Amino acid sequence: MTWTNRLRLLGGLLVVLVVVAACTLVFNQRQSAVASTSAAIAAQEYAVGTDYGGTVTQEYVEEGDTVQKGAKLIQVQSLQLAQDIRKGVVGADTQTSAYDIGEDGLITFKAEVSGTIAKIDVKTGGYVQAGSELGTIHKADSLFVTSNFTVTPRDYGRIRNGAEVELRLPDDRTVTGRVKSVSVETNADGQAKTTVDVESRELSASPSSGITSPGTPVDATLHLQDDGELAGVTDMVRDFSRQIGL
Repeated sequence: MTWTNRLRLLGGLLVVLVVVAACTLVFNQRQSAVASTSAAIAAQEYAVGTDYGGTVTQEYVEEGDTVQKGAKLIQVQSLQLAQDIRKGVVGADTQTSAYDIGEDGLITFKAEVSGTIAKIDVKTGGYVQAGSELGTIHKADSLFVTSNFTVTPRDYGRIRNGAEVELRLPDDRTVTGRVKSVSVETNADGQAKTTVDVESRELSASPSSGITSPGTPVDATLHLQDDGELAGVTDMVRDFSRQIGL
């Protein structure tokens, strides 16, 4: 083998090594998707609260019940309210979307939205303080997923509102969602601990069950913005130039 052929062979090997190294960097540094560290289904919550302290006289619903807007939830009798009614501070037989008031100081709290009773914080016969919460409603058709990701600062910049997110449910079904909102906190290692809220019509359209109820854990895969095939090499050159002070 002549020296010319040897040089050509060596040059070819060097080209192959450079291409393989560049492809490896592109694969490692510019992933198109990232998996969540944790994710769970959530829902919009509406708290039921009282401005008057009093005694719970009746519960119309239990946790897990489905209610329609305007349905009775809890009744409280308040001596302070009865006094305010007599003084004319509050009108008797007042009706709003949140409660009805009777002349004897009875407040009947109602559901302001249709949904599911997520929590009842009081019991019949118990006393509730003014300003306290009586319960919580998960609004119907408001399911979304709160997911956590750990990414590099550069990949955090590739997260876009409306980006596609694949959600794998506990029964192995996969539904598609979109990024609704993003928040971030950078840890001591310089990684971006990112919380992404994902909305998906397919979640609310699924039959009501434990599989799609708030609190159910899921796996989320977030698709990052694609900056092109050479983005990884560009990033490598930019980082190297920064390190040497260019």
